[in-house]
Amino acid sequence: MGIFRSGLSKTRQSFFGRIAQILGDTDITDETWDDIEALLIQSDMGVDTTRKVLDELKSRMRREGITRTDQMDKALRSTLAGLLKPPPTPNISGRPLSVILIVGVNGSGKTTSIAKLANRLKNAGRKVIIAAGDTFRAAAIEQLQTWGERIDVPVIAGKPGSDPAAVVYDATAAANARGRDILIIDTAGRLHTNYNLMEELAKIKSVSQKIIPDAPHEVWLVLDGTTGQNALEQAKKFREMVNVTGVIVTKLDSSAKGGMIFAIFNDLGLPVHYIGLGERLGDMVHFQPDLFVNSLFDEN
Repeated sequence: MGIFRSGLSKTRQSFFGRIAQILGDTDITDETWDDIEALLIQSDMGVDTTRKVLDELKSRMRREGITRTDQMDKALRSTLAGLLKPPPTPNISGRPLSVILIVGVNGSGKTTSIAKLANRLKNAGRKVIIAAGDTFRAAAIEQLQTWGERIDVPVIAGKPGSDPAAVVYDATAAANARGRDILIIDTAGRLHTNYNLMEELAKIKSVSQKIIPDAPHEVWLVLDGTTGQNALEQAKKFREMVNVTGVIVTKLDSSAKGGMIFAIFNDLGLPVHYIGLGERLGDMVHFQPDLFVNSLFDEN
């Protein structure tokens, strides 16, 4: 609970914590609803998701006979939690080699998330290898290699500007040869409107399938939590290009826009597997809906 509360402090203090000020000991008025709506939208929950929350909350309050603001807190928490389903267990077990494709734009925290994910899986007893498939940025290759040395996970890389699909092919073959059971593939983080990126992702998928016919088994999109609704627009574009199966949301500790998590579930219908709540290796944690919702509200 501690890392959730501390990591989400900016969102709590900026928006959700202010809901407590609205929910004093008074009768519920139209102004009450307007204030709650404004705060939810400002937290980057989005208009559609906010309306869904308010409609459900009003319906719940009618059913339960709630008429005063001091009774709304529990109902609001329950309504918000109802939007978030526990993420399904990732499809990365039960076979000799499971492949995870990581996508997302530059600056989203993709490379660091790959390192944190690899470290988590390694600590859980998995034998991990990383493919440095973002060959367009020399810095991305060097960063992954540095992380790989730090966490003791091998990184297969080519020269900057080399064919990403060739790197992925080599990494998949190396994973098989070395008895690794998890391959994490980094991909170029160019703008999501770039048609070439779509072609590149298709090629990477095709190449990995030459060795592992049903690869990739998971495709996780990394979204920058500080960009709020803009991240959702990115997600929609990536989902058009590739079969995204889950989301990693980074930098929530630096953001007051934690409401975007609700929009990811409601607007996109995608599960959030991990959230980033700090800079340290262990600060990327499994997403837990109940802890997340409770951490958005003051403890009292």
